Amino acid sequence: MRLGLLTACLPGESLADVAGWAGAHGYAALEVAAWPDRPGRDWEASHLDVESFDAAEAARVRGLLAEHDLELSAVAYYENNLHEDPAVREATHDHLRRCIDAAQLLGVGLVGTFVGRDVSRTVAENLRLAETVLPPLVEYAAARDVRLVIENCPMEGWHPDGYPANLAYSPELWGWLAGLGLWLNYDPSHLAWLGIDPVAALDAHADRVLHVQAKDVELHPAARNRYGVFGRVLDREPWTSGWWRYRVPGLGELDWGRLVDALRRAGYDGVVSVEHEDPVWSGTPGRIRQGLAVAERTLGPLLAA
Repeated sequence: MRLGLLTACLPGESLADVAGWAGAHGYAALEVAAWPDRPGRDWEASHLDVESFDAAEAARVRGLLAEHDLELSAVAYYENNLHEDPAVREATHDHLRRCIDAAQLLGVGLVGTFVGRDVSRTVAENLRLAETVLPPLVEYAAARDVRLVIENCPMEGWHPDGYPANLAYSPELWGWLAGLGLWLNYDPSHLAWLGIDPVAALDAHADRVLHVQAKDVELHPAARNRYGVFGRVLDREPWTSGWWRYRVPGLGELDWGRLVDALRRAGYDGVVSVEHEDPVWSGTPGRIRQGLAVAERTLGPLLAA
């Protein structure tokens, strides 16, 4: 296993700057963010311009990573592929296809995304919708030797009431994902606040895991006793539950020794990619890098053991 990081945490930095820092600070891989460069969405990173990507740009990116002894673990575009607005949904699918094209040119076999949810429909209706609209994307990827890996994040902030809005949040759905030809980008942090043992979930589905994201979570059970698992209702703020928050690995509840051991027992030999969403170590590029350094100190020795 090798330690990587998702570049989305540094949206204002160039890919060259992120690669230079990562290669010098114990990282061996990058999961490269490829959101569209859109005004007013500064939190989305566009480290690959997949809309104009060609063989020359692919060679440049491969050379940049090689210069810093880094591999590319996946192209990252985590968006709502079941969005309730058909025009937005189709634009999302079109950009996802461009990410797949870029992955093919780069010689990396994985593109990370979400299933998503149409929040105007029931879960059952969404499952049927997904069974219609996702297989063509899976087929498009397969024709280019690329597989789609789905992060198991609930994306509760997309739902007006804070309910899961990415239909990959529960291990109950992972077999359904497999039936559609989708694979897992396994992130244990989401399972912990949902009350699911992340090791038990991994043991049951390890054969579907092609990529791993490393994020920790800080829980406050006393606040959960007031708000419930779905978080605060009155004066609700999207993405703020009132009783849990994400942290970098080593500063939350997860037992990373146990998790890495479970991955090793399962035969996983891919990248463990740090997804930095820690509000404590955020605000400036310098603080974000400090958080990434904490993650490397936590995970680096475990992955090397």
